Amino acid sequence: MDRGFVIPAQGEQYHQCARALAKSIKYWMPDARVATIGDCEDPVFDHCIKFNDPESGMRNDWQIYRLTPFHETIRLEADMILNGSIEHWWTTFQKRDVVVVTGTRNFYNTKTQVDKYRRHLKQNHLPDIYNAVTYWRRSQLALDFSRTVKMLFDSWDEVRRGLVGWDNLEPDTDTVYAIAVRMMGEEQFTLPKSPQFVHMKGAINYCQGEDWTRELVWELTEQGLRINTIQQQIPTHYYIKSFSAILEEHYDKLLASR
Repeated sequence: MDRGFVIPAQGEQYHQCARALAKSIKYWMPDARVATIGDCEDPVFDHCIKFNDPESGMRNDWQIYRLTPFHETIRLEADMILNGSIEHWWTTFQKRDVVVVTGTRNFYNTKTQVDKYRRHLKQNHLPDIYNAVTYWRRSQLALDFSRTVKMLFDSWDEVRRGLVGWDNLEPDTDTVYAIAVRMMGEEQFTLPKSPQFVHMKGAINYCQGEDWTRELVWELTEQGLRINTIQQQIPTHYYIKSFSAILEEHYDKLLASR
C-alpha cells in the first residue's frame, strides 16, 4: 500500500522542526516515506510540495488532503518528535477513512484533564480534537472533509460569531476541525481508543510558565526523549520551536552512527 507521513511546514520557524521530525521518522522507521507540504525543501524529505496560492496563517490546511502524494497519509505537526516506531498506527487508523485524534497526554503519559487551552471547545460542545495527528486515505469522505474545512475557513467571520468564548479574529485548525467533525458526525472521524501524543504546553505538565525546557530536566538518548527521568514512548509535541535545533542535531548523530 502506498502510504507515508506528511509534515506541513510553512515559514522559517517550522522548517527546522519539520527536518528534525523527518529525521526521527527515518531513524525509527528507516523505510518510511516522508513528505513536506509548504515552503520547506530538504533532501531528507521524499517529496517537497508547495501549497497552491498559499494564504496566510492556517488557512492552507485544507489543501493537505489534496496535495499528499500518498494513498494513505498520517499528517504530523512539525514541532513533534518520535520516541519510537509508530508503524502500528496504520493498523489502528485503517478502521476509518479519516481519523482525527482526540485527547492528549502529559509527559507522565497520563491523559490530561487540563482545559486551559480549549475551554471554548467545551463551551461550544465540540469534540476534543487535535489535528496534530490526522489520518486519511483517498476516499470520498476525506475529500468531503477537506471541502468542509475549506468552507469553514472561507466563512470564518460568520462562523466565529456563533462561537461562545472565542476572542481571536483568526481561526485555528483544531477549532475548525472540531466544528467539521461535529457537522459531519463524530463516529466517522474518531476512534474509542485513538493513538495519542504528549503535549508539552506548560499547564498540561504542571509548569509555572510555557517553556517547559527551562523548568523540567530533559535528556536525549538512543531511546528518544527523557523528561524528569521518564522515558517518553509516544510522539512528543514539544511546542517550543527553538528546541528543534537540539533535536535535529541529536538525530543527525544517531543517523550518522548507523
